[in-house]
Amino acid sequence: MIEHLFDEHGVTLRRDLVAAGVHDQAILRLRRAGSLLRVRHGVYVDPTRWEAAPPPQRHLMLARGVLQMYGDDVALSHTSAAMAYGAPDWAIPLKYVHLTDLYSAGERRQASVHHHQGRCDVHDVRRLDEHWITTPVRTALDAAAVLPRSPAVALLDHFLHTGLVTKAELALSLGRRQQWSAHLDVLLKVDQSQVGSESVGESRARLLFQDHGLATPVLQLEIRDETGAFIGRVDFAWPGQRLIVEFDGMTKYHRLRRPGETIEQAVVREKLREDRMRDEGWTVLRMTWWDLEHPDSFVARLQSRWARPAA
Repeated sequence: MIEHLFDEHGVTLRRDLVAAGVHDQAILRLRRAGSLLRVRHGVYVDPTRWEAAPPPQRHLMLARGVLQMYGDDVALSHTSAAMAYGAPDWAIPLKYVHLTDLYSAGERRQASVHHHQGRCDVHDVRRLDEHWITTPVRTALDAAAVLPRSPAVALLDHFLHTGLVTKAELALSLGRRQQWSAHLDVLLKVDQSQVGSESVGESRARLLFQDHGLATPVLQLEIRDETGAFIGRVDFAWPGQRLIVEFDGMTKYHRLRRPGETIEQAVVREKLREDRMRDEGWTVLRMTWWDLEHPDSFVARLQSRWARPAA
């Protein structure tokens, strides 16, 4: 009945409903009937699309409504802009939509919106769907400033891996903001970010190795047999010890599937690849999300293997 009043993202505003002849009593009836869901004062969404959406998409639906209410005096920023750029949402609070006010200096939280004080120059913002959003470089740094170390580094790794930013661009932008109160904290997080971590799990594993004093591994090393034939690319490797760690995330085998290949076939192919690496003298350890949450046993195994001389 009211599907035509939602935009392509499943979002509408109270003012648009009223303009279409849907007055407040009708809005209330639609809400009670489950045909309309209010996610913030003045912002409504299609309940079916909202329920089907993962948390980052729900956050972006809310953000779209908020942006339409505020207009051109704000830019989507911080972790909200990061979600718009496809960043992972691991350990990232999504309760508040983050906006940087382009003209006012107020820092406040109200009605599901966190308003940030911060100067934005021309090179700090761009247009997205007729609204302002901070650029990938500005977004990555701002998001890192409001997040703890591990989710911040995982987010920075994502921006580096996808090519949205480079280390040089991050360093240049940080150099312009040396008076920023979060400058040193963000500088340390940027220093710990690295090209080559292709998932949150891999970022967390790399930080775990670092925190436990393990030698820095080579990321995404290509393994070849004695003839030079390519066997595979691995998440972490210590070539001097002929030691490999592969992170088994929930989505890994979906990502590795070839066209027309089943999950089972991808798993078998992966195991055969691993056997070929062992035939070449490599030790291969598998790491899971459970190991990240309970690292002591895995770290002990890794240290034991790492201490052995290569065959």
